[in-house]
Amino acid sequence: MSNARSNTGTVDVDGVKYDWHLQREPQWSDDDGWKGMTVALLQQDTQRAAVLEFPPPKRLLKGLQRGRLQLDDATVCRGVRAALQAGWEPLSRGKPMVFTVDADGR
Repeated sequence: MSNARSNTGTVDVDGVKYDWHLQREPQWSDDDGWKGMTVALLQQDTQRAAVLEFPPPKRLLKGLQRGRLQLDDATVCRGVRAALQAGWEPLSRGKPMVFTVDADGR
């Protein structure tokens, strides 16, 4: 099931379900320039969230118009796996952990 063009969804990664939602679309900041989208992740029935910060799309950096948002289940699954590898512990308590995703989506 693909969630292309959706702002929320659920993905299954290695038998565990994770809910996600688009937290922020790419936007312009007078202080920092273009900021990429952010996606919030939460393993179902747990407390600690993760936030994935994506780089701004290259087209925005080149001064072109914003294109259609490209967010699908495969991208979210890669983000979940990367956050888990980087130390996200969904069963622990605390503030959401923030992870910066590189241009390749890792």
